[in-house]
Amino acid sequence: MRIVPVDDVWIRVECDDSVARELSDHFTFDVPGAKFMPQFRNRNWQGKIRLFKLREHLLYRGLVPRLIEFAAQQGYSVVNDLPSAPSLFTDHAFQSLLDRLQLPVTPRDYQVAALRTALTETRGIVLSPTGSGKSLIIYLLTQYLNEPTLIVVPTTGLVAQMRKDFIDYGGDESRIQTIQGGYDKQITSPVVISTWQSIYDMPLEYFNQFRCVMVDEVHLAKSKSLTGLLEKCRYVPHRFGFTGTLDDTHAHRLILEGLFGSVTRVTTTHQLVQQQQLAPVKVKLCAIKYPDAVRREHRGALYQDEVEFLVTSPERLEIVARTAAAAKGNTLVLFNYVEKHGKPLFQRIQDIVDGTRDVHFVSGEVDAAEREQIRLLVEQGTRQIIVASYGTFSTGINIPTLETLIFASPSKSKIRVLQSIGRSLRTHKDKTHATLIDFIDDLRIGASVNHTFRHAEQRVQYYAAEHFPYTLHEFDVETWIGMLSAYGAAVSGGSAIARTHVSE
Repeated sequence: MRIVPVDDVWIRVECDDSVARELSDHFTFDVPGAKFMPQFRNRNWQGKIRLFKLREHLLYRGLVPRLIEFAAQQGYSVVNDLPSAPSLFTDHAFQSLLDRLQLPVTPRDYQVAALRTALTETRGIVLSPTGSGKSLIIYLLTQYLNEPTLIVVPTTGLVAQMRKDFIDYGGDESRIQTIQGGYDKQITSPVVISTWQSIYDMPLEYFNQFRCVMVDEVHLAKSKSLTGLLEKCRYVPHRFGFTGTLDDTHAHRLILEGLFGSVTRVTTTHQLVQQQQLAPVKVKLCAIKYPDAVRREHRGALYQDEVEFLVTSPERLEIVARTAAAAKGNTLVLFNYVEKHGKPLFQRIQDIVDGTRDVHFVSGEVDAAEREQIRLLVEQGTRQIIVASYGTFSTGINIPTLETLIFASPSKSKIRVLQSIGRSLRTHKDKTHATLIDFIDDLRIGASVNHTFRHAEQRVQYYAAEHFPYTLHEFDVETWIGMLSAYGAAVSGGSAIARTHVSE
């Protein structure tokens, strides 16, 4: 087979049709959970991702190493016509850059290593946890390359945050343009920071203006609109993705490798905690044991029906709300469903704290300016509570003063879980550690294990892999409510024993 360059997104594989069919099979994957999707159920889709375009013999350029590996396994010879990309990094040029920028911080060793790898390969994915300073790496790349650059972020809040970070590093405001809903999309500056939703439907010619594209929180790039945007960057040679977490699914990883290049892990959360650059996290697993009658009622329930019961349960709502009201320091409560869970939870927390703590609500209905205002209020205050949807506050938001994180809705997504924990990892002078309160809903009966309990078991595996210490606290519904009610009385002047017991 012969590998022929097409552009900065695609290569063409010249080979016999029989070999092309083998390649098609090799680069075809089942989509996890496809059987639950309407397109699959309606038989409009086979539930597969096909990365090799059989008719045109096209494959993502970043998958060339995987293609060569496949050819070696099958005993096929390969002629590679792709030109070699010269390394752009030199120690002298980097030192000259640092001398010119006069940064307010000194880049850490792993940040320099990430920059070196990215510029040597000219494309790739930097895997580095929340709090590791990804924005500084991105800023240094823009300054080193000094090319027209598009930086894509998932939310309007991150547009503002990235711009602020660049200015804090000494960046020239006049050279930074931001694009989000309602903004002018005409390019007027060499560095453009945009949400992908704002520009994904722009024509191919629009992206020809750039020589570098970077995507922060690149794990979200499995979205069809975002992959479509990146496929339009056909003549953008420098391409970098950044994330703290990658999905474990093979297909997801290969899509990202195809669009950007190989993955480089520059450090881990555990290493940064050991170096005291991130705050340690203590996980409290709070298991709610439901009455036998409730367990019997939900034995064998469908996942959607089980979740519907949990997020609308008045008793569970009371437990989560009272826990949030009693939590230490600035607290973030994350939920999944706005109308039937988030808003009632927000209202109940407000009722319980009765003005003794500020409570803020954030969902997609809250505009970017108000979200940023809330973030600043919490960052500058103490004992503030944010009740927020996963979609708005689980990724990218920076609140160093956050001490307590509460998972109010069940989840098994590795990316969502670890990205959410990242909100609490940043250090602060008044913060010794962060606490995650993870509610486990125990509806098991006999040999029947409920869906969300299995998901909790999966989350525990994530905590173990990340070296987060965890403890289990297990009570029935009435005991939980009784203890938390006693805590409320203790705060008002009642038993110190109750207060100590519940806070522990």
